Amino acid sequence: MSGVFQDAIASLLSPISDLLKDSSVSEIMINGPHEIFVEKKGLVYRVPNKFSDDEALMASMRAVAQSVGRVIDADNPRLDARLPDGSRIAVVIPPMAKCGTTVAIRKFSEEKLGLKDLINFGSLSPDGARFLDCCMYLGKNTLVSGGTGSGKTTMLNVLGGRMPKTQRLLIIEDAAELQIKAEHVVRFETRKENKERGIKPVSIRDLMESALRLRPDRIIVGEVRGSEALDLLNAMGTGHEGSMGTVHANSPLDACTRLETLCLMGETKIPPDAIRKMVGSAIQLIVHCNRYHDGGRRTSHISEVVGVDEYGRYVVRDIFRWMQTGKDENGKLIGEMAPTGYVPSFFDEFIANKLPFPKTNFRPPEWALPIVKKAS
Repeated sequence: MSGVFQDAIASLLSPISDLLKDSSVSEIMINGPHEIFVEKKGLVYRVPNKFSDDEALMASMRAVAQSVGRVIDADNPRLDARLPDGSRIAVVIPPMAKCGTTVAIRKFSEEKLGLKDLINFGSLSPDGARFLDCCMYLGKNTLVSGGTGSGKTTMLNVLGGRMPKTQRLLIIEDAAELQIKAEHVVRFETRKENKERGIKPVSIRDLMESALRLRPDRIIVGEVRGSEALDLLNAMGTGHEGSMGTVHANSPLDACTRLETLCLMGETKIPPDAIRKMVGSAIQLIVHCNRYHDGGRRTSHISEVVGVDEYGRYVVRDIFRWMQTGKDENGKLIGEMAPTGYVPSFFDEFIANKLPFPKTNFRPPEWALPIVKKAS
């Protein structure tokens, strides 16, 4: 963590100060004063660190909340805040938290990754990375899906950095986490209500309304988890090609259904069938991230949303998919991302723009053919 954070807050969390300084720790999870776990390389381990009792832990959380201008007490039993260094902290206190004060700190990473890094990590194949690069150039509306801690934010950072330098990008987040390297970026962050200070909330929907009036070429919503999904779809369908967002989902198909459900959460009077058609036409590409049981974070699917069929079902076609072929003696999964043989419907745009991605790159390698046939 940064020196500023260490000086200002780390002293308040002295029982876990070593974990805060350990660069190999990506997340710290506190389940009451005597049970602390950390995440390293995607795997969770228990550590011997402890707070003396729940009151000591609670005192630390009150001090942290105060340092970021927030309050946590009986009237405000939950805290979700961004720390000065960009790390995220979430707290729930008793009696809601039955194990004692429960805390999760997701540490901020200053490491800025690119497509080559994802290839080196085994998250993407070279052809998969080149394909996504071409899609970002063409401005394909993209949804990055996956579970908690699967690498969605990292993927969005990487993809956002591949947009053309001549375009203006507006980013909207609940808490500023994205570190997109682009020529022209404008960032917005929501504001939570604070009745004690008379501060009114500013939601993602509010910021979306403002963003559309600020001449964006592309809009990114860091995490779509409410009725702002409908605003993102409207933006995608009204000339803001190449817009993106992330959503929690278990598969590319599930991501479509999830987005549809979020659109219906608000006071919209649009029929579900119409929402489904909007999702099917606005979203063109889904990049699904997955965290596997060996701790690895991989891009499991790159899929095209073709639309909605005559029965009202989403038509989603996998273009690339990570395929497991075995497991080594250390329990590490062996596999590779490979093309499925499906050629996306917009491939003619690759040809028209003379993009260096031949059609043969969609042909599955021989080792993947049995897996592709079994899945189809």
